[in-house]
Amino acid sequence: MVHTPAFHVMTKPIGPICNLDCTYCFYLEKEKLYPDRKKASDFRMPDAVLETYVRDYIAQQDVPEVSFAWQGGEPTLMGLPFFERVVELQKQYANGKTITNALQTNGTLVDDDWCRFFKKNSVLVGLSIDGPRELHDRYRVDRQGRGTFDQVMAGLNLLRQHQVDFNTLTVVNREVSEHPLDVYAFLKEHGSGFMQFIPLVERIAPESTKLTFAEPPQSDGVLHLPIISGAQSAPSGVDAFAVTPWSVQPLQYGKFLAAIFDQWVLRDVGKTYVQIFDVMLGIWSGHGS
Repeated sequence: MVHTPAFHVMTKPIGPICNLDCTYCFYLEKEKLYPDRKKASDFRMPDAVLETYVRDYIAQQDVPEVSFAWQGGEPTLMGLPFFERVVELQKQYANGKTITNALQTNGTLVDDDWCRFFKKNSVLVGLSIDGPRELHDRYRVDRQGRGTFDQVMAGLNLLRQHQVDFNTLTVVNREVSEHPLDVYAFLKEHGSGFMQFIPLVERIAPESTKLTFAEPPQSDGVLHLPIISGAQSAPSGVDAFAVTPWSVQPLQYGKFLAAIFDQWVLRDVGKTYVQIFDVMLGIWSGHGS
């Protein structure tokens, strides 16, 4: 018998569609790849595709536990019935395997019904939050340009009330990088025992350059590259490696991590989990990443 190695797929059931308009988001512009899709519902994963995906993703992994990861855009825009269907299909095709789910969300649409579903089905929730209000609201805004801190905190508090397992994902932009201990203390204060810090580095495309995205080969077998304008354009004379003003500086990102590490290693090892530190700790202690 041929054993298929385990593998991991990140699923975006509504593609790039999101209810927010974060300034630094690289993914919202992917809507331009599908000019024939005019509304959010055009991006929804159909039930037939969902069933095929769940069935085959489980079947192709010869391991006792299979993990599903749901992202976006904003996956909760699919609605709760979609994820109830996900669980139903996973049970149908589990074939004795343990199935787990993780869902990354901006938290603004999380309510009691969502939390009851997460708790009942042991869904691990990743919550995107960039720290205290003044840091979070700098770039994480809605479609009207308004800060989203209050909505995200309401979602976080509901997750805690329902005792849903969650971790936090913080985008380390230039402003966030200047306040490492404030961010770390804030996340701990509000119940995040598992933290991820993602450095933000976004290139600016020169005016003379257009972004290109690959399309599937056409009937002639050639890979065609349509021209699509970039989200950010640089002034004339700016080189191709310039980055946006909100991108984190390399040295400052190192200082950000070092400042948090100095507190974590003295006080929080085994109590608060910081992904980048715990990966390295695992490697250092001989247990792998």
